[in-house]
Amino acid sequence: MKRFIASILVCIAFLSSVEAQLPAKKMVGWPKVENQMKPWTRWWWMGNAVDDQNLDDILQKYATAGLGGVEVTPIYGAVGFEKQYLQFLSPAWMNALHYTVKKANALGMGVDMNTGTGWPFGGPQIKPEYAATKLIIQDYKLKAGEQLSEPIKVKEAKQDFATLQGLTAYGPNGVVENLLPLLQKDGTLSWSPKSGVWNIYAAFSGKTRQLVKRAAPGGEGFTLDHLDQKSVDVYLKRFTDAFNDQPQGIRSFFNDSYEVYGATWTPTFFNEFKKNRGYELEMHLRDLASQDSTDENIARLKSDYRETMDELLLNNFTKNWTNWAHGLKSKTKNQSHGSPGNLLDLYGAVDIPETETFGSSAFDIPGLRRDTADIRNVDPDPIMSKFASSAAHTNGKTLVSSETFTWLTEHFKTAYSQCKPEAEQLFLSGINHIFYHGTTNSLKDIAWPGWLFYASVEMNPNNSLWPHANGLNQYIARCQSILQSGKPDNELLIYWPIYDVWNKAKGLDMPLKVHDVDEWLHPTAFYKLAKDLSKSGYAYDFTSDRVLSRAKVNDHLLQTSENASSYKVLIIPESKLMSLETLNHIVALASKGATVIFQQLPKDVPGLNDLEKRRAKLKSVLAGLAFQPDANGLSSFKTGNGEIILASDIQQALTQRHINREKLTGVGLEFIRRKNNGDTYYYLVNHTAKDIDTYLTINAKGKVVIMDPQNGAIGLGAMKENQVRVQIKSGQALFLNVLNKPIQNGVWKYLNQAAKPISITQPWTLHFTAGGPVLPADQQLDKLISWTDLKDPKLKAFSGTGLYTSHFTLPTKTAKEYLLSLGQVDESAKVWINGKEVGILWSIPFEARISKYLKPGTNTIKIEVVNLMANRIRDMDIRKIPWRNYHEINFVNIDYKPFDASNWSVMPSGLIGPVLITPYN
Repeated sequence: MKRFIASILVCIAFLSSVEAQLPAKKMVGWPKVENQMKPWTRWWWMGNAVDDQNLDDILQKYATAGLGGVEVTPIYGAVGFEKQYLQFLSPAWMNALHYTVKKANALGMGVDMNTGTGWPFGGPQIKPEYAATKLIIQDYKLKAGEQLSEPIKVKEAKQDFATLQGLTAYGPNGVVENLLPLLQKDGTLSWSPKSGVWNIYAAFSGKTRQLVKRAAPGGEGFTLDHLDQKSVDVYLKRFTDAFNDQPQGIRSFFNDSYEVYGATWTPTFFNEFKKNRGYELEMHLRDLASQDSTDENIARLKSDYRETMDELLLNNFTKNWTNWAHGLKSKTKNQSHGSPGNLLDLYGAVDIPETETFGSSAFDIPGLRRDTADIRNVDPDPIMSKFASSAAHTNGKTLVSSETFTWLTEHFKTAYSQCKPEAEQLFLSGINHIFYHGTTNSLKDIAWPGWLFYASVEMNPNNSLWPHANGLNQYIARCQSILQSGKPDNELLIYWPIYDVWNKAKGLDMPLKVHDVDEWLHPTAFYKLAKDLSKSGYAYDFTSDRVLSRAKVNDHLLQTSENASSYKVLIIPESKLMSLETLNHIVALASKGATVIFQQLPKDVPGLNDLEKRRAKLKSVLAGLAFQPDANGLSSFKTGNGEIILASDIQQALTQRHINREKLTGVGLEFIRRKNNGDTYYYLVNHTAKDIDTYLTINAKGKVVIMDPQNGAIGLGAMKENQVRVQIKSGQALFLNVLNKPIQNGVWKYLNQAAKPISITQPWTLHFTAGGPVLPADQQLDKLISWTDLKDPKLKAFSGTGLYTSHFTLPTKTAKEYLLSLGQVDESAKVWINGKEVGILWSIPFEARISKYLKPGTNTIKIEVVNLMANRIRDMDIRKIPWRNYHEINFVNIDYKPFDASNWSVMPSGLIGPVLITPYN
């Protein structure tokens, strides 16, 4: 017996030693959520009327609701509270900032700060000489022997600081003369033409006189000249002095979208132009002022002008501001869209590029509300958002943020279910750091609805939806915990032909605005290619000339920066213009082993200087690309270790070079991929009108763990011939974690055979627990309908929380799972069954798995529902109860007209159902 026991012990020891040598099994879970993974919010300080007690209270509420941080943006204040205003950057204001940072950090939150008040940058330190500048051109006409009878002085009113910088005469036969040296100090011109008719153009450096929009107390003043380094330095010095040149605990300094109107100039423009473009712009004033929108040479001149403006903005403002922030141990977060420059480079020069969504998108999700009044002229475009994410990806930056939900709907009508697909569309575009737009700071004793900013989605505790904010916030946090981990996994790098954009004879500066994508983005071959590739299942980033100039090749893969992911192929869309430097670098990348696909070879070089010489060089380089037809019918030029392919059908070329698309888009799913420590993550979203239950082929190989960001569920997916089964309803999202390691997780629970649904036939009691203007009386409901359709007239005006209670009988509990479906919910629900919390069902399809909460026999169900603020605001406007009285713009509607809800229809509210429980076997 002793020998037998000894033998058993030896065997156990042997097996233990073998097991110890096997790879450890991995338990897949959600990453630990840090504060930057949670959603943050723009936090408007109205009139800077803040104090420690209110800051303490509101930050606690933000943290409890699941916000990860705030972005302080001071703006105008409420009328009647002027005595409580703090002057921006004053000692009292700095004390408030320090208290905010200390309190937020203690709550596990971060703090960002606008480097100014309102927008754009400007303020009292910006005297006229440092203010935004515009080019003013005046023209005169002289005949032979005539002299000007008036001094050459600016005629535009209120241009006391305008200075004459150029004076050029254009005569017969193309003769051009610089007359500036002939001008007297009093502005008289001692010159007359000897023959013919001459046109004289005077160029003045004038001021736009634009003031800071929505400025806070102490932030009023002129907008600064972003193109001039000294002006930017003067602007930032006020902050440096207020900060005593010491870090303030600010994670990131923020700059809103570039809305500097008509700023077409800076006093150093002529010098910078000559240095960078190689010729004198002042000798081309006539063409610069021309309204001819068809002349090719004028288009080339203005392309050079726009390229120079791009350089000035990038170097004198964006990089300068970022270096300043780094000196304070902070980062920069910038909305580059709307800027008159290459958006990819302007986004890429800051630490956190930020895009924005403006308005609502059209989704096919059944039951998702989209009122016609909420539709603006341009829907949010995921391709536009990819400019910010591409800049982050190609520059090796971790975070890409978004100003999110701006004017998603009219005020007080935004449901969390409407927010979800908009946020998901951003995630699919590479955004991984959501900032709500936003939250208005309001003093505690201000009557409901508190202080409000006119373009806000009202993410604040006065919103009747606020008790359920954690549902949305937890979803975003789970998504961002993965989307901020590891690196993007995009196989294609697509060149953006900026010179085709700039090469327009119309106008002067060219701000590339979110609202103007129909003009500068949508008509282009670049845009069509990007849309087609997305639809087909390819993942990509955009790249600029500057990024390509520093790109390297490693083992046939393109590397755009040290910390960036690598790309398999560089694609050059159909474009007319390309700089000689960029073309040469592309050829050099191919020679070093890269694969490059041209949809069409460039036809010309941009710009005006040395045009014929540069054209000849371009032609020579292109002639050296000795394309040969290959066995697949493509034209290919082998060079060094790589190749250049010429193919009008980009997808055919990719397929023949074994660059495979993700076939999952064929069933209507959208995706984005990331890699982290050898694992591949897919974020899948179903924005189609149908539920999907199928086996998917994905390019990454290995075991697949399914992760549900709505409820946190995790399980090992069912596999069949390297395909994974995915069940995803319309409006839902899932992560797939593909890995090649032993896994401890249990299997994913699929819903297979549905039995007959169980209806709740017992009456419901409805008890109102919070809200106003007054709490209605309890209701008994035999049938679920909108509470606004009940007899109590108070319910039409009520915004708040109602608790529904009922019972149902489950004779036996035999099914493997039970699915609770709430049907129509207006607008969010929190469910308890038998006293146990199921969770917050805040978005379509308003469903939850509830098997573990059920018991045989009688079960009690409670459903807490919160509705919109709209009905209460409507009632206040009908009764003319004052609730909005602000300085500056006051409060406007989605069309920027005075707000009035008195003519609104009553919004459906509460649990409308039907409520069903479906057994699955």
